Amino acid sequence: MDLDNYISTRIEREGMTKEEFWNGYEEFKIGVFLKEARENSGLTQEQLANRINTTKSVISRMENHSEDIKLSTLEKVAKALGKEVKIAIV
Repeated sequence: MDLDNYISTRIEREGMTKEEFWNGYEEFKIGVFLKEARENSGLTQEQLANRINTTKSVISRMENHSEDIKLSTLEKVAKALGKEVKIAIV
């Protein structure tokens, strides 16, 4: 199944709009970026959690269910990883 067919099938199966699908995809990408940055820094979820004074479960939730992450939290994570957050409106 190609990507377009997968997307169409998922939208239909879950009764969502294309906009809802793509919004969910954007949230998913944030979690993927966070996980990749953490792994590239050589840190476990627990080590990152300790650096930003939170728990491993919070880091896991951000990486796997990244909706509604506060900008201030993203900035803390980025700083702990030696990175920075950049936002673009295009």
